[in-house]
Amino acid sequence: MAYRNLEIGNRDAVRTITVNRPDKLNALNRDTLNELTLAFAQAAQDDAVRAVVLAGSGEKAFVAGADISEMHGYTPMQAQSFSRTGQRLMSSIERLGKPVIARIQGFALGGGMELAMACHLRIASEKARFGQPEINLGLIPGFGGTQRLLRLAGRSAALELCLTGATITAQRAYELGVVNRVVAPEALDETVNALADQLAAAAPLAAAGILDAVLQGGETSIDQGLEFETQGFALAFSTEDMREGTSAFLEKRKAMFKGK
Repeated sequence: MAYRNLEIGNRDAVRTITVNRPDKLNALNRDTLNELTLAFAQAAQDDAVRAVVLAGSGEKAFVAGADISEMHGYTPMQAQSFSRTGQRLMSSIERLGKPVIARIQGFALGGGMELAMACHLRIASEKARFGQPEINLGLIPGFGGTQRLLRLAGRSAALELCLTGATITAQRAYELGVVNRVVAPEALDETVNALADQLAAAAPLAAAGILDAVLQGGETSIDQGLEFETQGFALAFSTEDMREGTSAFLEKRKAMFKGK
């Protein structure tokens, strides 16, 4: 289908979803949230898609935040609906069952940082900037920022960023555990594409199992999480992915030992 605020591209088994509102620094209005929800649902249902890259158009911003011009004048009930729309999108990305990489080249503020944190991996340019500046508007984060930042970076960092509204560098975001890698701007696409290709080539059911074990099991007690892992481990033995992967590994190891 045609999207007004997104661009969709495919490269082998990797789908790229790009927020395309450069005149608004890719800010998230309700229409864009709805389009992203649909685009990720389509990626989830398409067996040809094995990994997803989420990007923002232009050089200035990944996503600069929620669209303040649209939010201005919301009633509390409208704000609650908007928050829940955004949170449903973020949860659908997190629970996609396929690896999602955020490609972050510029500002990832407010809803943009929340969108990035909903992805499984985040690769940032050295020029990227992160922050939860909602307090400067008399608001609190509404798309999961208080909760995912807490889980990624810990309580102290979550409180500092949310209470001060400070903008931090990509390197600081890396130090806090919010970003997986920081690369030079000219290396961003190469790094993201190489990682996406690696993830797309991995056994899809095993990848889904790892995502479930970390994301779902990680929200439980250690004993429950370990049981969750055991069940996923056992289930993998019923898959063709496991049989093919094990056979290939044994052949590779045999060849390696012969080489010695």
